[in-house]
Amino acid sequence: MNIFDRYAPFVQEYIYRNRWENLRAIQVAAAEAIFRTDDNLLLTASTASGKTEAAFFPIITLFSEDPPSSVGCIYIGPLKALINDQFARLNDLCAEADIPVWHWHGDVAQSHKDRLMKRPSGILQITPESLEAMLLHKHAAIPKLFGDLRFVVIDEVHSLLRGDRGGQTLCLIERLSRLAGVNPRRIGLSATIGDPERTGEFLSLGTGRKTIIPKIEAKGSKWRLSMEHFYVKDVQAAEDRPDIEALPVLEEKTDQAPANSDPGLGYIFEHTRGKKCLVFVNSREECETFTATLRQYCERAHEPDRFLIHHGNLSASYRETAEEVMKDESQYLTTVTTATLELGIDIGRLERAFQIDAPWTVSSFLQRMGRTGRREAPPEMWFVMREDEPEARAMLPATIPWKLLQGIALVQLYLEERWVEPPRLDRLPYSLVYHQTMSTLASCGELSPGALADRVLRLHYFHRISQEDYRVLLRHLIETDHIQRTEQGGLIVGLAGERVVNSYRFYGVFQENEEYTVRNESQELGTVVLPPPVGEKLAIAGHVWVVLDVDRKRHLVYCEQVKGAIPAYFGLCPGDLHTRILRRMRQVLREERSYPYLMKNAAARLEQARFTASHSGAGERPLIHLGGNMWCLLPWVGTYVFLTLERFLKVKCAERLGLRNLDSARPYYMQFTMKADEETFFRVVLEEVQKPIDPLELVYPKELPLFDKYDEFLPEPLVKKGFALGVLDLDGLRETVLGWDAGQHAL
Repeated sequence: MNIFDRYAPFVQEYIYRNRWENLRAIQVAAAEAIFRTDDNLLLTASTASGKTEAAFFPIITLFSEDPPSSVGCIYIGPLKALINDQFARLNDLCAEADIPVWHWHGDVAQSHKDRLMKRPSGILQITPESLEAMLLHKHAAIPKLFGDLRFVVIDEVHSLLRGDRGGQTLCLIERLSRLAGVNPRRIGLSATIGDPERTGEFLSLGTGRKTIIPKIEAKGSKWRLSMEHFYVKDVQAAEDRPDIEALPVLEEKTDQAPANSDPGLGYIFEHTRGKKCLVFVNSREECETFTATLRQYCERAHEPDRFLIHHGNLSASYRETAEEVMKDESQYLTTVTTATLELGIDIGRLERAFQIDAPWTVSSFLQRMGRTGRREAPPEMWFVMREDEPEARAMLPATIPWKLLQGIALVQLYLEERWVEPPRLDRLPYSLVYHQTMSTLASCGELSPGALADRVLRLHYFHRISQEDYRVLLRHLIETDHIQRTEQGGLIVGLAGERVVNSYRFYGVFQENEEYTVRNESQELGTVVLPPPVGEKLAIAGHVWVVLDVDRKRHLVYCEQVKGAIPAYFGLCPGDLHTRILRRMRQVLREERSYPYLMKNAAARLEQARFTASHSGAGERPLIHLGGNMWCLLPWVGTYVFLTLERFLKVKCAERLGLRNLDSARPYYMQFTMKADEETFFRVVLEEVQKPIDPLELVYPKELPLFDKYDEFLPEPLVKKGFALGVLDLDGLRETVLGWDAGQHAL
């Protein structure tokens, strides 16, 4: 029997109704794994390749033949918007078979949730945070809700692999499975997985099953890709602007941006007119600034506003409005967005995406590229690299176009090697241990220290946490009243712990700042971190507002709209660049080849940078003399190795070298003053790196490196240990320094 014949009749009818002429390879492979084995499954394929249908066609076929007596499948999505989008798709698919589809997150009506509690069945779609809340507040109902749970589908699994949120998801699945007495099969879906084998092992933790990872041969696809460069201060006359005919995507000329506009944003303004586009930026601050500027250009050009905005600090109404408007095929609008629209939320057919500067990862580049090109059109991405023009007397590192090199490196790593960042699964997640300890106690009530330790440390994600470390944590939490010891010797949540657990923010493990809700009359605009004083201005939702009142007790800011432009601030998060990207950036500087997607300005800027690098030695030597006692170190290593090298130089080498005033533009370069010469620098660094190094020695004496959300509640020794052994990369440091010696100080 072939796979199509094995599907339930209503699934076959769905396929006929949608006029699919044949099943895709990923759908056949997924069905074979689900129908014919009891293993877990990891499906990796490009965006819009049918991964969701590949997983659910066989699942709902099995449910139609043998209906589960509880919720039979949990679908975990990283975003509420993605869950809402998939809810509509699955409802349509499951309606004829009478398989209920439920969704559960903060914006879902309580009446919908109540119906699920009364009649647990079908498929439940939920975020990790809402699943945490369910385990906390519906603890006694878990066996009834999930007693016949057979599958857990984790969508966009790559987005959960680089921090505590993925660990939280696995812990929740494991805790739920124990309570309900089930061992559901796990199915991961992703378009961008860098190390499928390790991800498959991660997915299977605690299940006793292996993970099947079908090898799907991707058919050759065409990309439309361009990369242009602009100096921010360089305001070009209209006749000097790049001719659109020079672009790889040919089209008719349009009107130009207003005179004296920022050339990079003017370029975007011109080439989004009459099209449906996304403009990706790397921070919420940039999102606000660029949206406000583009709207000003509309006003100056006497055009209707055609720019929307979408980022995580905006209110749900603003985000959902942008998503709905973008689905409207009759409107040709552009949304400026952060990573919030990077994942697979359906916003209709998009003609092109713009990327201002380079994203931090190959994974992000692929996800963003994949948002366009649906319905048989090729994916289309236009990079817009902006840079302050270096002053005539600027020193070497400022003359290198770092973002341009980064963008080229991201593209080339994928085109040449199909390389994507591997998951970071070797951390010491003490912050998450605190969180799961408090969640377990709050949901279970009083537990003995041994029973609590057994429940938490048996979670497979915590395999690197020792019993001694856990004893240190529990003693500290008792001392700080996060946990209280009862007269019977048991443990319960203490008064300080209740304040943490009873906040709705407790459900999430991603880092947050203390936020204020911004309101204009009855309209909620979003949230900001630091509210300005009354009478000052703030930027949010792509407009500027003057503050009328700040209610610090209830964390509310009241404002009214005014004209103008000011910077926004939400609390910046630095990016995480992998060493492979930095090494490829160096190769871009050293090689002589051209890249077909570089436009005129970008090609000229790269040529200029290569000329500078060849004459200064920047592409060959890691240490460059800038004159006098000033030096520049170009290590070409990723964020974590760079951080380790920076500390190593300060702690282990500075005194011997007379090294002072170390300043860095992480992870690109370091500048410092030094009394030693070049030969002495490399000799000392090599000698010190070959000595035994305790990672804790690289934590500064009075430093408390709080990286993760609940680090502030941990004992100092565990905070320092988690940073030193889980963040710093001594192996990468040694490999880098020994590489300098092997290359006799040339890279």
